[in-house]
Amino acid sequence: MRDPAKPPFLALRGVSKSFGHGAKRTEILRDVELEISEGELVAIVGFSGSGKTTLVSLIAGLLAPDGGTIALRGAPVRGPGPDRGVVFQSYALLPWLTVQGNVQLAVDAVHRDWPRARRRAEAMRFVELVGLAHAAAKRPSELSGGMRQRVAVARALAMDPEILLLDEPLGALDALTRATLQGEIERIWRAQRKTVVLVTNDVDEALVLADRIVPLKPGPGATLGPSFDVRLARPRDRAALNHDLTFKKLRNEVTSYLLELAARRTTGAPGGGPALPALEPLDLRRGAPRGAA
Repeated sequence: MRDPAKPPFLALRGVSKSFGHGAKRTEILRDVELEISEGELVAIVGFSGSGKTTLVSLIAGLLAPDGGTIALRGAPVRGPGPDRGVVFQSYALLPWLTVQGNVQLAVDAVHRDWPRARRRAEAMRFVELVGLAHAAAKRPSELSGGMRQRVAVARALAMDPEILLLDEPLGALDALTRATLQGEIERIWRAQRKTVVLVTNDVDEALVLADRIVPLKPGPGATLGPSFDVRLARPRDRAALNHDLTFKKLRNEVTSYLLELAARRTTGAPGGGPALPALEPLDLRRGAPRGAA
């Protein structure tokens, strides 16, 4: 349990963010409140377009909130920094560098005062951590999608960040590769014990990896819903989880909550966002809605 006398490791207070100007201004996030403890792995789950990437970018310091505050260890987040490592869905690897070279970019940026040999050894340590020692001399074009994503994870970890931000890092992968890398991410998290914020639209993925799941309500003006604690023993075996009653119950609770939010948004029920406009198909012969006089 967190000491109430100390600030939370990561805290978002009343965070809001909009894009555009005037009549074209769109509110993406509104009054986001979130606390995360050190060493916790939290999954933010929501529909595509609900503002998950915007939320990650705000925590990373790549965007500034329009309102509210974000603090890491009580210090305001005012821009990007090595204390926050980010892995996006796109790999963003430099094609002319090897696996080790891409990872060493992060090591060089953080440990400029280290001798070259030590920096190379440190980069190789993280290449080995993600199981790519055999491919250390290969370039991104020679790697599969899953291997490229491993390089991106290794590069983020090589900065030795206090918090790792994962923005749907497995979304572009096939199901089998995605399941394999989910296991790898959990293994690395247990070994490193970094604080992790995972953004995903996959409820099962969140249940396999997270200590806690926090749904992001649909926008515009998206905000966070109630937390769901994931009390499942680690390491988590996907095959075994399919027969676990706690897993099934949690999956049903989280999925039902998200589907209810989607239904509210469609019907315009309170708290569900704007209703979709009532549209009628045109009668192409008359140029008016069918049934119109």
